Amino acid sequence: MHLIDWAIVFSLLLTVTVFAFITKKHTKSVSDFLAANRTAGRYLLSVASGIASVGAISIVAGFEMYYKAGFSATWWQLMMVCVSLIISLSGWFFYRFRQTRALTLAQFLEIRYSKKLRIFAGVLGWLSGIINFGIFPAVGARFFIYFCGFPDTTFVYVLIMMILLLFALFFTFIGGQIAVMVTDFIQGTFCNIAFVVAVIVGLCIIDWGHIIETLTNAPQGASLLDPFKSTRIEDFNIWYYLILAFTMLYSTGVWQGNQGYHAAAINPHEARMGKILSGWRILALNSFLMIIPVCAYTFMHNPRFAQAAEQARANISNIINPQIQEQMTTIVAMKFFLPTGVMGIMAAVMLAAFIGNIDTYLHSWGSIFIQDVVLPLRKKPFAPKQHMNLLRWSILGVAFFIFVFSLVFRQTEYIYMFMMITGAIFMGGGGAVVFGGLYWKRGTTTAAWGALITGSSLAVASVIVRQIHQTSPFTGKIMSYIASQNGAILSFYSSISAVLIYIILSLTYKRAIFNMDRMLHRGKYTSIEEGENKNLPVRGFRALIGMGNEFQGRDKILYLSTIVWTLLWAGVFIIGLICNTIFDLKIGFWTTFWKYYVGLMLVLSIITTIWFTFGGILDLKKMFRLLASAKRNDLDDGFVVSGHNLDDAPGKK
Repeated sequence: MHLIDWAIVFSLLLTVTVFAFITKKHTKSVSDFLAANRTAGRYLLSVASGIASVGAISIVAGFEMYYKAGFSATWWQLMMVCVSLIISLSGWFFYRFRQTRALTLAQFLEIRYSKKLRIFAGVLGWLSGIINFGIFPAVGARFFIYFCGFPDTTFVYVLIMMILLLFALFFTFIGGQIAVMVTDFIQGTFCNIAFVVAVIVGLCIIDWGHIIETLTNAPQGASLLDPFKSTRIEDFNIWYYLILAFTMLYSTGVWQGNQGYHAAAINPHEARMGKILSGWRILALNSFLMIIPVCAYTFMHNPRFAQAAEQARANISNIINPQIQEQMTTIVAMKFFLPTGVMGIMAAVMLAAFIGNIDTYLHSWGSIFIQDVVLPLRKKPFAPKQHMNLLRWSILGVAFFIFVFSLVFRQTEYIYMFMMITGAIFMGGGGAVVFGGLYWKRGTTTAAWGALITGSSLAVASVIVRQIHQTSPFTGKIMSYIASQNGAILSFYSSISAVLIYIILSLTYKRAIFNMDRMLHRGKYTSIEEGENKNLPVRGFRALIGMGNEFQGRDKILYLSTIVWTLLWAGVFIIGLICNTIFDLKIGFWTTFWKYYVGLMLVLSIITTIWFTFGGILDLKKMFRLLASAKRNDLDDGFVVSGHNLDDAPGKK
């Protein structure tokens, strides 16, 4: 990379480091460290948690998928628009979880079920999380090696991982969730701008006509333009997206990689609005993940770029692991077609995405071990200073684990597949337990145990069977079938099994009906501290679409526009299915459709990037004002004095 490129990278790093130092003076309590003392507004939540959830690994995984499936992947993802509508507009998980005032998911599980279940879920979620987290440093380090042209040696690989992890650790240590959220917001804002710039530059260098020409020549049955002729695309076909749509609903909020954000909102309404805004904030990211791999595919396959593409292939062929070759294809290609300056922007994006994701996950999994494994075993809470020091030691332990894991683990499948099956170790049963606990008063502790054990056992067994099959292939039909399935399908099986077990056990072994009002602080347990509107419930159309009295002015406009926007694309998807069934839409239709789709997404990406930048800055100022004047409560540390489970009288109705 050129000196200009490195200047961009170091400028971003210096900026976020300065802001991390600023947050240090505000971190005075356990609640500050874990949840920024619940002071985050909607735009700050949306942008910061957005980059925290994405990360360098998700960008690389997205590159893998779109390089393999092209625009066909975009079409099938439209089916998840309906799911996204349900999640965002209903406040699915986030609204009710914030009402419980729990600092972590497992704390909620103790309130809803029992302390023993909390400990088991805490251990299970933590193990699932750190194993899933284990390859993140490896993917980030490989990006910088192959994109920046560093020597591909073990020493360089280890050195880059250490440097990246040290920065993430520093941000997490110095200010906990406050520092994580502030630095993530800065990095997220930079990335949103960079995504738009990269898309514009990519389309200027790789002409749209050449893109269409190249994608049209894809193998029969594996079309990168016509989604209805893409059934032969391995792994990333329609079944993958159907499972992904289910997983999106089933795992919302259950995966605790960024759990600090779940409790950081000023009130439940802001948490809900943050999720609604995410549907707009993500437009720039989606455009980036879609266009850059398509440009890379065109670069690697169009005769016009043959000479430069041959150099890229030579670079890729030097990578020994075939799965890593596929992982790095788009990244290596970018190095040969992006100009100076944009190269630096891309390197800075990946640095920001890596640190923003890693510091959030370090904070989450380190906190979960203390909050949900260690704390429930004690009869009394820690002193505040001791508590925060233990959190930091736990975070350091997680960093050491993922560093070692990345050194010894060999990747054998796509990143998304690995993430889904390792995530299912907890989420397979966790989804049933969490949503049953939040939304069904008849869900029982016995059912929760059954679901967690079932989901985790099936997921772990799937991982073991597939690993054994790599060296000693099975010959039996059942074992061979399991070993032949990808991580998405196996995670789906474990989730469905856990749901059935939860329902069956809840209906079979009945207990006293749980007091949901007490857990959710509503009815006679209502408190004014959450800042919610306490008028009578709304009726009619507003009740139908879930628009409560807390919606005022611009909230209503945003909410209704999100509904219209989402229904529009849901309609496009449904009409497309019908028209293709009747008329068999030709390739000419799809080339025109994708041309206008890309143009619309680019324009909206520019608008939303400006919008969220200014909204986030205002939220950031507000957060610092609230932190400066807030009165700290040392008892707000996640220690449950009296759990409201089915066996406790206070929790009964």
